Amino acid sequence: MEILERVPIQDWAGPFSEEISHQAVTGLEDGKILLAPKLRFDVLPTEERFLSTKYLSGKSKNISFNLDSQVLGGTECEGPDRQGLAAMMRRFAEHAVRLLRVLCPIYAQELAPGLASFRPAEISGRASSWRKDDTRLHIDAFPSRPSRGKRILRLFANVNSFEPRVWRAGQPFESAARALLPRVRAPLPGALSLMAAVRITKGRRTLYDHYMLGLHDAMKADARYQTEAPQTRIEFAPGAVWLCFTDCVSHAAMSGQHAFEQTFYLPVSGMVTPVQSPLRILESLLRRTLV
Repeated sequence: MEILERVPIQDWAGPFSEEISHQAVTGLEDGKILLAPKLRFDVLPTEERFLSTKYLSGKSKNISFNLDSQVLGGTECEGPDRQGLAAMMRRFAEHAVRLLRVLCPIYAQELAPGLASFRPAEISGRASSWRKDDTRLHIDAFPSRPSRGKRILRLFANVNSFEPRVWRAGQPFESAARALLPRVRAPLPGALSLMAAVRITKGRRTLYDHYMLGLHDAMKADARYQTEAPQTRIEFAPGAVWLCFTDCVSHAAMSGQHAFEQTFYLPVSGMVTPVQSPLRILESLLRRTLV
């Protein structure tokens, strides 16, 4: 399957034809990466100073922004710099939300924005444990923030003026799950409730979250899988914008610096074809209800 689906959009606000919206939704739910080669998010001249790792705090690799609460995280800058950084990230988040609502209107009622992030650090050569190493193929599953079956949809923008952002994209979700699920053990009795009680997780993990994290870890931990699994190298050119359901598109970010990302959550009930969701695929393979 060709993993990239190019969509001819040039404006964050639309409007878009029914044909383009249908193409976008179908491509996303089929497990493709939508690439909008003519769409850009421009960093303003007054914001170019933020294309630097000096605004990251401590060991943070990203700066985050919550559009609902207006909270900026991952940085310790203050005063005009903090205000300018927040304004830049707010503008990106608002662009992303506006685009998804007009590009995929069938999702609009149930699609919920999560955190936006700005990623000024170079990916290649960054020291990390295998579990946190995003240069390894993985599906997205958050250890401390259970999704409880909701889809994870992410929109990215490469704002590096000179260098591409390089990914590897792996095999379809069902194929990966069939190969790796046998390695994921069922949770111990009471373990999911205990993690919530001691606040390891923000709310109780479902069986779905448990198995998705197990797949995430099994995929990253297997060096042979990383090299031998079917995969495609993709270069997202300077200025490129792309989006996909990262809970089903196995991906690895290999190199690149200066990118934005906005996360969205979508209930499976909000999909056109719920049977294509990781939740329904895992329930079919495991023959049990997971949420």
